[in-house]
Amino acid sequence: MNKISIFGLIIGFGAIFLGNSIEGGHFESLLQGSAFLIVAGGTLGAVFLSNNWSDVTLCMSLIKKAFFNQKTQNTENINTMLAFVRQAKKEGLVTLEPRLSQIKDIWFKDILSAVVDGASREVILDTFEARLDQFEKRQLNAVKVLTDAGGFSPTIGIIGAVLGLIHVMANLTDTSKLGSGIAVAFVATIYGVSLANLLFLPLANKIKKIIEQDVSEKEMLLAGALGLKDDLSPFLVEMKMNSYLELK
Repeated sequence: MNKISIFGLIIGFGAIFLGNSIEGGHFESLLQGSAFLIVAGGTLGAVFLSNNWSDVTLCMSLIKKAFFNQKTQNTENINTMLAFVRQAKKEGLVTLEPRLSQIKDIWFKDILSAVVDGASREVILDTFEARLDQFEKRQLNAVKVLTDAGGFSPTIGIIGAVLGLIHVMANLTDTSKLGSGIAVAFVATIYGVSLANLLFLPLANKIKKIIEQDVSEKEMLLAGALGLKDDLSPFLVEMKMNSYLELK
C-alpha cells in the first residue's frame, strides 16, 4: 500500500472538515446528497463523453497503482539479464532460448527473444522504441481521464450551486430558510473544487510519475538487451542498466 497517497487524501479532505468545524460549521452541513449527485454524475457523464471506454478502464487500473504499490522487479530483472549475459559469453546466445519461457515480464521476454533470434541491433532498437512510445501514449491517454475530470468538476459544481440558488429564489417568501438554502447551494461548488484539486488532479500527477518509472524500467531492459546483443561484459551491462535506476 502506498501510505503517502492515503495520507495525502486523508490530510486534504480532513483539513476541509476540520476547518469547517473550527469556523463553527457542522459536519452534516457539508453532506448534501443532491449536490454530490449533481457534481459526481455530471463529471462522470462529461468524462465518458470525452474519452474512450478503454481509456476509462485503464485509468481505473492505474489508480490502483497510485494507492497500492507493486514491488518493482528492477533487481530481479537486472540479475536475470546478467545471468543471460554470462551464459551467452560461455555457451552462446542460442543456449538462452530454453530459458525464455521462464520470464514472466512480456516486454523483457520479447526483447530477449529478438536478441536470441538474431535480429539486428537497428531492428531491435527501432521496434521496441516504437512499442515503448505507443505504451507511453496509451498510458497518458488514460491519465487524461483524470485531468478531464479535474477540469469538469469545478464547473459542474457551479452548475449545482446555480440550481440551488434557483430553488432558493423560487421560495423567497419563506425568509427563514434563505440562509440555509444558500449555504446548501454552495456545497456543490465545494464538492466540485475539492474533488478537482484534492483528488483528480493530484492523482493524475501521481500516475504520471508511475508511468515515468515504468518507461524508465523498460528502457533499462532494452539497454541491457542491446548490451547482450553487442557482446558486452556483465560489468558493462550492469553499469548501463543501473544508470537508469539512478534517474528514478
